Amino acid sequence: MKIFLATALLFISINTFGLVNRGRVDSLKILVESSLKNQAEPDTLDINRLNKLAANYFDSNPDSTLYYGKKSIELSRKINYKAGVADGLVQSAHANFFKGRFIDAQQEFDEAILIYKKLNDYTGLGNCYMLCGRMYNLLANYREALVYLNLALDIDKKYNLETAESDCYKNIGIINYSEGQLSNALDYYYKALFISIKLHNKSFMSADYNDIGVVLQSMELYPKALEYFKKSLKMLQGTKDLNGIGTVYENIGEVFLHEKDYDRAIIYLTKSIRIAQQQDDKEGMMSVYTDFGLCYANNGQFDKAISYLNTSLKIASKYKNVYNQAYTLIGLATAYNLQKDYKNAYKYALEGQKYAIILGNVSVRSNAALQLNQTLAGLGKFDEAYKYLQQYITLKDSLHNNESIQKLTSYNLELDFATKQRQFARQQNEKDILYQQRIKQQRLINTIFLSVMIGMITISIVYYRQKRKQQKINLMLEDKNREVLQQKTSIDDQAQKLNDLNTLKDRLISVLAHDLRAPLSTLRGLFSLLQDETISHEQMLDMIPTVLKKLEYTSDFLDTLLFWINSQMDNFESSAKSFYVKDIVSYETESYQEQAATKGINLIDSVSYDVVASADPNSIRIVIRNLITNAIKFSKENDTIEITSTQQDDQNLVITVKDTGVGMNNEQLNKLFKSKVNSKAGTNNESGTGMGMLFCKDLIEKCSGKIWVTSQQGKGTEFSFTLPTGISTEARFEVA
Repeated sequence: MKIFLATALLFISINTFGLVNRGRVDSLKILVESSLKNQAEPDTLDINRLNKLAANYFDSNPDSTLYYGKKSIELSRKINYKAGVADGLVQSAHANFFKGRFIDAQQEFDEAILIYKKLNDYTGLGNCYMLCGRMYNLLANYREALVYLNLALDIDKKYNLETAESDCYKNIGIINYSEGQLSNALDYYYKALFISIKLHNKSFMSADYNDIGVVLQSMELYPKALEYFKKSLKMLQGTKDLNGIGTVYENIGEVFLHEKDYDRAIIYLTKSIRIAQQQDDKEGMMSVYTDFGLCYANNGQFDKAISYLNTSLKIASKYKNVYNQAYTLIGLATAYNLQKDYKNAYKYALEGQKYAIILGNVSVRSNAALQLNQTLAGLGKFDEAYKYLQQYITLKDSLHNNESIQKLTSYNLELDFATKQRQFARQQNEKDILYQQRIKQQRLINTIFLSVMIGMITISIVYYRQKRKQQKINLMLEDKNREVLQQKTSIDDQAQKLNDLNTLKDRLISVLAHDLRAPLSTLRGLFSLLQDETISHEQMLDMIPTVLKKLEYTSDFLDTLLFWINSQMDNFESSAKSFYVKDIVSYETESYQEQAATKGINLIDSVSYDVVASADPNSIRIVIRNLITNAIKFSKENDTIEITSTQQDDQNLVITVKDTGVGMNNEQLNKLFKSKVNSKAGTNNESGTGMGMLFCKDLIEKCSGKIWVTSQQGKGTEFSFTLPTGISTEARFEVA
């Protein structure tokens, strides 16, 4: 038989930390862990939430209770939060003594009690006293258990803590039951039940029904006990109180065990042991294993029975649980007596009697005396057997002498309980009448509220119609304003076009001044030499190829310049096509090799032969030529200019013109692609307009590319631009 002890946890969670809805435990866990992760230091709110988690996990996972209790203690000590330390110690101690670690639990309870006293926290102090009483009950130290429970009860009555008071009554009833005082146990259990019904606390009611059923079972009123166990189980269904469900399953199984219906007993005991193993409930496991052993022994399966009983005894001895040690030892004696192994039976019966005397339970002592009688009789020691038979009869007579009183007490208590129920029903009826009156008042208030709402809706409709009219007028005004703005925008666009045309004119003049000055000056100088007959016929013939080449390049430049001018017009259509970049770069580098060599500059074409771009070739020629001439202009003797190509990605390639010339500072870089540029003289005092980079930028952007520059003063400049990748073709682009 197992008393329902798990409800003490609910007392803690209600009175100390505030009961959390079981369905919200996982949400609270996520909230706490997220908050702790995102904060440098924990706060008291996080610690209180940890203690809530610890309390609410006990029914379903005591290991989680222990983990969160320890975490709360650690964080509370870190920020010197005394209340958090005490609450965490209570949670940890509860889990520890549930697992049989009584020394650790007592140390934690003692520290928590000292803290609660310093904080004058009597609610927390009452919790500690009550749990200490429960722990000493498990250790069969009933005197110490009653001291703590009465201390807790005094606090609960003084501060009107009815839930805690109910729990104390229940635990005092457990002590009386353990001592064999069944009538007193019923008194306390019914006191607890009255309060639970008043508070409509289903968890406590289920525990009280179970405990009353245990007493009735001890009185051998098995049908009545089964009735109370089923009431308890019905209230627990659908909850997460696995400890409570497992306890009731075990008690129902024991009822069938006493009625010798062993197969049905095993069904319920199997359900109970699954929960006990899942919860790591040592007390539950040892008592259920003993019940299994008795069932199998009575079924003649002695090997299986002895195995279960030995397992139970091993756990009970390890955790020093006196009741289960006595219960299991007597069970082993019973199993050996059934198979007539009186030698082993005597050993266990004698040991069981020793623990039964320590326990002080009359029922357990009478069972121990009975097994000793059967064992000694089997061994042929009839005088000793007779002595224990007399002891058994005396103990049973004592128990039976009390049973009539206990049964009468039980019936009187049940009658009193029924009276209490009728009183409670009458009070409930009075509450229902008051509730109906409140409903009538509420209906009247609702009618008035509805009338007010109808009036407000009517006013709102009128207001809405007026608002719609105003909105229509506003829309008409907005349309008129939009027409005026469109007219203004049209005028602004025309003015912008005029400004653009004027800018284009300025650019054309700059281009002519920038790119035609040098070739025209060369031609003028040559014709002057011819006119003055300064050079001989042979010298003139030597110069003709160079002059022709420059004239050819100048003519080509005029063509491309006109093309660029045309590209600035609104009706320009880009003639993008695939071409080999090498063709254009080779042509331009060859054209400027002589100019570069004159300054002692090394001009290198490193573009791959297989690089294909998709753009307007003539636009790209202008860009490359401008970049080469610009590089020559700002390079000096022994410098190098290199043109390279790289693949940026599947859709774009990069053409780079890099020199090791004089470079630029940040101020020059920032002005390079702006509309107003002051041209700087080259290394040989070459002049220019500074507009070439603007042309390059325009042409590259029209070819769907981008252009940029990096430079470091004294170390050179690197111009790069992107072009879309073209489709490889056998035809080569021929420069006109």
